[in-house]
Amino acid sequence: MFFASDNAGPVHPKVMAALHEANTGHALPYGDDELMDEVRQRLRDLFEAPDAAVYLVATGTAANALALATMCKPWQTVFCSPVAHIQEDECNAPEFYSGGAKLTLVPGGDRMCPEALRSAIKAEENRGVHGPQRGPVSITQVTESGTVYDLDELRALTEIAQEFQLPVHMDGARIANAVVKLDCTLAQMTWKLGVDAVSFGGTKNGLMGVEAVIFFDPAKAQEFEYRRKRGAHLFSKHRYLSAQMAAYLRDDLWRECALKANANARRLAQGLEQAGAEILHRPDANMVFAALPRRIHHRLLAAGAQYYPWTGDFNGPADEMLGARLVCDWSLDTADINRFLDILQTSVSE
Repeated sequence: MFFASDNAGPVHPKVMAALHEANTGHALPYGDDELMDEVRQRLRDLFEAPDAAVYLVATGTAANALALATMCKPWQTVFCSPVAHIQEDECNAPEFYSGGAKLTLVPGGDRMCPEALRSAIKAEENRGVHGPQRGPVSITQVTESGTVYDLDELRALTEIAQEFQLPVHMDGARIANAVVKLDCTLAQMTWKLGVDAVSFGGTKNGLMGVEAVIFFDPAKAQEFEYRRKRGAHLFSKHRYLSAQMAAYLRDDLWRECALKANANARRLAQGLEQAGAEILHRPDANMVFAALPRRIHHRLLAAGAQYYPWTGDFNGPADEMLGARLVCDWSLDTADINRFLDILQTSVSE
């Protein structure tokens, strides 16, 4: 009953098989391998962007930080949600790799609203050399609260960015989960709405460790290449990144895994709600945020469930409501979900 993180799930067998197959003979290093040619073409086809520049890195932090550094001058600021991954979980990596560009937090919750974004943008670039200049807008899709921006919401944000001639970055660590939720294409959710660059995540959805960075304007390609190398994120034995991503893209494995993860979360959310849990955020994708009395958490943990508290910790008054985050990945067994819900229902009934 492991709900702690989709980062903790296993690598998909098809990806392991692809790595084994790639581990024969010799291949050119630094992204000149034949598998990378396949990856570029598949991602260009998937995004309906034949001229897009496509790169691979090993971590989501590298993908976001290097992409934003390419899009942002050191004296600019990146506009993002207060709970964006680049704000909460990347140890100032965007600031580091950009040479000092700051983050401006757009007031509100997990999803930026258009008027708050406009106000935040208008509040900058009005102090001459004494203040930061306006830079990219970064949108997290899926958000860190497990919700998904719909296409109209995304369009409203990108139109404001365009109004101020600012580029738009999408942190897509869970982009596959968002696409299957919206039942749209990757193109419809990105460049067709005005997104300029995207991190296409894979590690949280069945890969061992690889993320793609895609620039829809190939003019940014060379600068990203320099930044990736200078930032120590260009793999020499690059074929092992390429092999993972190639397997992920073949036969829509990325979509298959995301559909399973989202379905697992729906089942979990329904069961939690039926047991009387308070659902804290709309469970759009593969994460569920729910509050239960602390004594119920103790029963679940004692039975072997693993997950994290979200609004406090597991120590405290037994009947106090405590929020928790539960994450489902593609590999989660339905039997584990059912067992968790059975224990929950029994605990609530006692």
